[in-house]
Amino acid sequence: MLDISEIFGPTIQGEGRRVGRPSVFIRFARCNFSCAGFAVEYVTPSGETKQGCDTYYAVDPCFKKQWQRSTTEQIIDRVEQLAADVNYPIDIVITGGEPLLFWKRKAFQALLKHFVDLQHVVTIETNASLDIVFDQPFQQNLVFSMSVKLLNSGEQARKRINLNALKTILTSSQQSYFKFVVDKQNAEQCIEEIQRITSVLPITDVYLMAQGDTVSSLNKNDQAIIDLCIEHNYIYADRTHIRIWDDQRGV
Repeated sequence: MLDISEIFGPTIQGEGRRVGRPSVFIRFARCNFSCAGFAVEYVTPSGETKQGCDTYYAVDPCFKKQWQRSTTEQIIDRVEQLAADVNYPIDIVITGGEPLLFWKRKAFQALLKHFVDLQHVVTIETNASLDIVFDQPFQQNLVFSMSVKLLNSGEQARKRINLNALKTILTSSQQSYFKFVVDKQNAEQCIEEIQRITSVLPITDVYLMAQGDTVSSLNKNDQAIIDLCIEHNYIYADRTHIRIWDDQRGV
């Protein structure tokens, strides 16, 4: 069984290398981080006010009753229902939470293999802090969008940066890339950290994304992040889904 927060689409991928591509999202519940430093304020079902990442509802166990325990077959059936009118292999985005918490489960691997075998492009959005083993050929066709958490996340460096895990992913999946969330206030320290991480790893694309979960919060950071991309030869990744739908879920 797999813990699912939500499955939605067809919509478009809002960020990263495959931005704008028609996609169905499978959002897994549970995470090994809380990222309180991202300061997205939310209210739990019991009425408690907290701060965390923008997908707090898939991370905070307070929302556990909203999560669905699902089999591989149930997830595939739901995706097929959503994409019933699509006559091509739509992108599948595996996100969270932190989906790699489920990497060792047969049900998770069966889900990935199903979509890869049907020629879907499968992107796994991950914080890339967990050690994983590539032991099946199809896994090399997965795209890993590695959003390694920086100091602005509020998480400890020894927990959020796993160079061995990053090297394994980069050497095993040639289509993978970095996608760092940066805010204007901590921009200099974030860039220094990005350079330390990437300098000891195989070369791949580096995207910078402005911190924010609403249009107004993105507007406070985006120009500074664009300037950093120009200065350091990184790629700016806007958050298209927020520009269009603001902080609305499931679109």
